[in-house]
Amino acid sequence: MNAPLPENRIRFTVNGESVALAAPPMRRLSAVLRDQLGLTGTKIGCDAGDCGACTVLLDGRQVCACLVPAGQIDGAEIVTVEGLARDGALNALQAAFHRHGAAQCGICTPGMLMAATELLAKNRQPDRTKIEDALGGVLCRCTGYRKIVDAVLDAGGIAAPATAEPVIAEAGGAVGARIPRKDGVAKLTGAEKFGADAAPADSLWLRAVRSPHAHARFTLGDLAAFAAAHPGIERIFTARDVPGSNSFGIYPDLKDQPVLADGYVRFRGEAVLALVGDRAALANLADADLPIAWDILPPLSGTVAAMAEGAPVLHPGKADNVLIRGHVARGDLAAGFAKAAARTSGRFETGFVEHAYIEPEAGYARRVGARIEIVACTQTPYMDRDEVAHVLGIAKEAVRIVPTATGGGFGGKLDMSVQPLLATAAWLLNRPVRMIYHRPESMASTTKRHPARIEVEAAADAEGRLTAFRFQGDFNTGAYASWGPTVANRVPVHATGPYKVGSALCDSRAIYTNDTPAGAFRGFGVPQAAIAHEAAMDDLALQLGIDRLEFRYINALRPGDATHCGQVIEQSVGMAACLETLRPRWRQLIAENIAFNAQNSDRRRGVGIGCMWYGCGNTSMSNPSTMRLGLKPDGRLVLYNGAHDIGQGSYTIMAQIAADAVGLPVDLVDQVHADTDLTADAGKTSASRQTFVSGKAAELAGLDLRAALLRLANAGPDAVLALDGPVLTITDGADVRRLDLREMSTTEGDVLLGEGTFDPPTTPLDENGQGVPYATYAFAAQIAQVEVDMELGTVKPLLIAAAHDVGRSINPMLVEGQIQGGIAQGIGLALMEEFIPGRTENLHDYLIPTFGDVPDIEMHLIEDAEPLGPYGAKGIGEPALVPTAPAILGAIRDATGAVIRQVPALPHRVRKAMLEQGRTP
Repeated sequence: MNAPLPENRIRFTVNGESVALAAPPMRRLSAVLRDQLGLTGTKIGCDAGDCGACTVLLDGRQVCACLVPAGQIDGAEIVTVEGLARDGALNALQAAFHRHGAAQCGICTPGMLMAATELLAKNRQPDRTKIEDALGGVLCRCTGYRKIVDAVLDAGGIAAPATAEPVIAEAGGAVGARIPRKDGVAKLTGAEKFGADAAPADSLWLRAVRSPHAHARFTLGDLAAFAAAHPGIERIFTARDVPGSNSFGIYPDLKDQPVLADGYVRFRGEAVLALVGDRAALANLADADLPIAWDILPPLSGTVAAMAEGAPVLHPGKADNVLIRGHVARGDLAAGFAKAAARTSGRFETGFVEHAYIEPEAGYARRVGARIEIVACTQTPYMDRDEVAHVLGIAKEAVRIVPTATGGGFGGKLDMSVQPLLATAAWLLNRPVRMIYHRPESMASTTKRHPARIEVEAAADAEGRLTAFRFQGDFNTGAYASWGPTVANRVPVHATGPYKVGSALCDSRAIYTNDTPAGAFRGFGVPQAAIAHEAAMDDLALQLGIDRLEFRYINALRPGDATHCGQVIEQSVGMAACLETLRPRWRQLIAENIAFNAQNSDRRRGVGIGCMWYGCGNTSMSNPSTMRLGLKPDGRLVLYNGAHDIGQGSYTIMAQIAADAVGLPVDLVDQVHADTDLTADAGKTSASRQTFVSGKAAELAGLDLRAALLRLANAGPDAVLALDGPVLTITDGADVRRLDLREMSTTEGDVLLGEGTFDPPTTPLDENGQGVPYATYAFAAQIAQVEVDMELGTVKPLLIAAAHDVGRSINPMLVEGQIQGGIAQGIGLALMEEFIPGRTENLHDYLIPTFGDVPDIEMHLIEDAEPLGPYGAKGIGEPALVPTAPAILGAIRDATGAVIRQVPALPHRVRKAMLEQGRTP
């Protein structure tokens, strides 16, 4: 019999080992595991039981560790993700996840694995429905869930894997191979370290105090006295403490957001103070206790209010609240409308959409002599470096950014969050300082997808050819600029869709308001524009009596066509091929829906189609990446890879590309990843640019290293390379030469180093938006089948079929994962996601798609090679999402006759649209 433990001490087992420790009875099990036992594989996404990232097994049953108090685990048996792999080998479930690419960013993966472990212990061969039910409490924002289900089916022996073991590519065979993620094992064992998972033991904690008001002035009382009266507070920082410039922002001339507000706030959630000290002491303080006096001002919410006559100007030096305008004009618009046989117009509205990545922002900073180091989740280490240098007033070379694993980003982690606050505190205190956003703080203070108010007008001749297109879009950029200029400039280029248009006038505005700042979110405004231009395509097709897919096929851009920017696209224009691929399925679904609807009146099915194009990289701007590939004396290759992987798979595909370029197996490639001290600048992970731009740089680096090796051996271009440990063999026909790399001199540890830089060729746009905004475009078409409850207005997607022109699929498994994940986010945009400041700042009230919301997805990869891309490849991250919402909205219209003009298409909006248009049964 165990001896009694002292007060607040508990005994239990974790992963088969006995544990005895002291913990307050109400401490969360998640905190016990992470903070006291160091088992950080259990992730924290919400601390409210909404996301399931912290799922563990408690006496064999899955529980959210954040909801279990320590007082309830005495005598219990707990299993975490760290307990699944034994003797360094993945168990069968983990191995199945690895084979199928079921982990992308990896933040939800431990929770998924634990839920699936409980299921398989009870039911060795569950079907899809049982898997979805059992894992339904765990949210994923990356994968679209399909590969997770496939992996569990595989582990249960229901679906045989494509290969029994992970693919190992031979020399020259990596590109095109379904190689599991090179960083995948750490995601599956809990070893991967995210922003909240590690920090120096002596770190102070930072907590931001944020405005509860959308628009206000404020004054501060005696903060020194307040700190003295509250033990555990080391210091309270205000705007005046920021050592360099109290401003940050994406564009050098638009750094309009303060690190800490200086007497004036422009949105609810803006940081006002930074409290630094003991974690428990900071947590016990209430914001209302702080000496802050507020003078509340009327907020400008929405673009209509911000542009109303007499509206206050929110930023000094502006004549009004317009941040920036975008403009593209081509052809004689009046003449195009005059010769039209069909003409349509419409207004569309979209709302704020939250990124809802499962990992809240987190990291730490420390001062190292005259330098600052920041270890945090991010999408853009080099931009962070430059912005932190601006905030601290130091040279950018004095800043080091070390990205952690990033648990989802989708554009939301392009803007700085914790970085300027941590940098300021650590720099001034000369102590390590760490910070973890809680879920409501993350959702209240970080950027969103731009709400849009869009008007379109389009016309076509009797043969169905587009003769004129007019677009006007107002985008709510919120309180600060963020990526507003990018959205305003990208949207007019894409506003017509992937079609040849006789004449076009496309205008946009990014407008300041007192709403949450809007920034980058998977598409930079193009998904909103696609909703409008695809509705116009449906209108014109229906007026002319032309099948909706065929209407798009008639107008699809083809090689040699000029865009409305005047750019002639000569190659890699797979739009027509995407439509041709989907045509048989389209016709089949139409026939099925006719039969179903003939037998049902309370539920009706429809099919819709959405098309898209997307320029890979920055709009008419320099967009370079540099990669380096080194050869070590031990015969390993090291890719110095500055392209940060946030789940999309660049860590793997860069190695595949570089390996094939040098002519050696990809399993020889190690990586130094995204550390600004150790890698060259490979640009930001956004704009669907990494595969195309950094991938090309990786190819060039591999070719450069290969050329150096061939010169060393005086070998011809077709020579074959082989490495056996430190011995390099170069076979050139009958001539064989062997080199012992250990006998060769090194530079910074490398025997030889190859380097490649690629900057896609673009040109500036003139005053009418004419020029070459992008070097290449991705193209796609998706069809959606939905079922609508005619009484309730609920919409259930039944199928998505997607055809994407990716140029060349470097790793089809990863490409599929991106498409599935993008489609899931597109479903959310279309049907359920709407962020309302102050009301939906958690993952309980803000709904994202779960297992049951994502239907079967059929995928077709069109490989219309891009000559500029690495082995013909181009981007897929954002294109995966863009056509989904238009396809779903078109399917709703096909089922009900009602045009949805405000998204998301919540049931009451669908029902209202049907009633207004007399479409209810």
